[in-house]
Amino acid sequence: MLDTLRNAVRVSDLRRRVLYTLGMLALFRLGSYIPVPGVDPRAFADLLHGETGNVFGLLDLFAGGALSNFSIFALGVNPYITSSIILQLLTVVIPSLEELAKEGVEGRKVLAQYTRWGTVVLGFVQAMATVLLATRGGLVERDFLSISVILVSLTAGSMLLMWMGELMTENGIGNGISLIIFAGIVARFPQYAVRVVTALGPGGVSYLGVVLYIILGLAVVVAVVMMQEGVRRIPVQYARRVVGRRMYGGQSTHIPLRVNSAGVMPVIFASSLLTFPATIGSWFPALSGIERWMGYGTWGYNLIYAILVIFFTYFYTAVTFNPNDVADNLKKWGGFIPGLRPGRPTAEFLDRILTRITLVGAIFLAFIAILPTLMARVTGIPTSLVYFGGTSLLIVVGVALDTMKQIESQLLMRHYEGFLR
Repeated sequence: MLDTLRNAVRVSDLRRRVLYTLGMLALFRLGSYIPVPGVDPRAFADLLHGETGNVFGLLDLFAGGALSNFSIFALGVNPYITSSIILQLLTVVIPSLEELAKEGVEGRKVLAQYTRWGTVVLGFVQAMATVLLATRGGLVERDFLSISVILVSLTAGSMLLMWMGELMTENGIGNGISLIIFAGIVARFPQYAVRVVTALGPGGVSYLGVVLYIILGLAVVVAVVMMQEGVRRIPVQYARRVVGRRMYGGQSTHIPLRVNSAGVMPVIFASSLLTFPATIGSWFPALSGIERWMGYGTWGYNLIYAILVIFFTYFYTAVTFNPNDVADNLKKWGGFIPGLRPGRPTAEFLDRILTRITLVGAIFLAFIAILPTLMARVTGIPTSLVYFGGTSLLIVVGVALDTMKQIESQLLMRHYEGFLR
């Protein structure tokens, strides 16, 4: 990894991309400390940790502490992620959206525009709910001007983060939205470490619990790396063919089917979608039962969380990998899987293998998602003290691996360009 980073710095264009990404992440961290006018950040942080800390802890973790600071980036990228989920689900059931998805670059531009408009609507709704919470705590003046300024600031901050993420994806390295979540989680490490150290001692957290927590964390990192890199190789043989006076084909290769093709996206999707029921229950006293049964760390929350992770793993894998297209391309270029006829039998075989290995990846992601509750029970460190656990480790390690792979592919591409010259 260090060699890859060192080589990336030596390439001027790649160095510019890395510095661009780091600069955007620095702006994100700076914006996380710019408070929204009209609200006392310390009083709002006390309100969150006092009344609804378990509900908002995960949101605050993904936002890098911007929510507890009540900054302009308090909503984070959650409205954008939720809008992306809704649009991808609608693409499956609405034929016109499905046709747009198949139209290539122009169709994806239209879908991206729909996602942005959905982000505006969902950001405004989430901003209204946040203002309602602050109003209940007596932290916001009940006049139209004060509330309007807060609503506009929060919604505009979420749109600004979405724009920064898209710029990082286009001009930087890695997926911009995932990197923003990555930076928010990493930025909370020191604070959580201080919390644990402060709580050490009689009547608090035991030293053995901290050691177990660290060991479990390292084991999760190793397991995530192994699962992210695990592939099932399907052998492919290309038939020989003569074009003019030359003979092509005849070589053997393979199709790498990843055990976890979806990466960290199912966990991000599920966690963003699942925060809404518990959050709504905390805002309205009449629905307090929702927060009690689906609050962060409860069995109801973990059960639904695991189901959503498994669902989104299969859904995202189906969106990114189409066995029929792969089988058609193999048939077109004279490739075949030994023992199978090209075309439909090949597509059915690939679909059957992909379904089996995706089940393993989905169960692993679901286990990692509910791991913080198990870690809290084993180590004695409550989730209210440290929200960092399996989900956070999965996102951090997954995003880091994907980003390093993109840097390596950029280096490889530039190496071949230099060789051809």
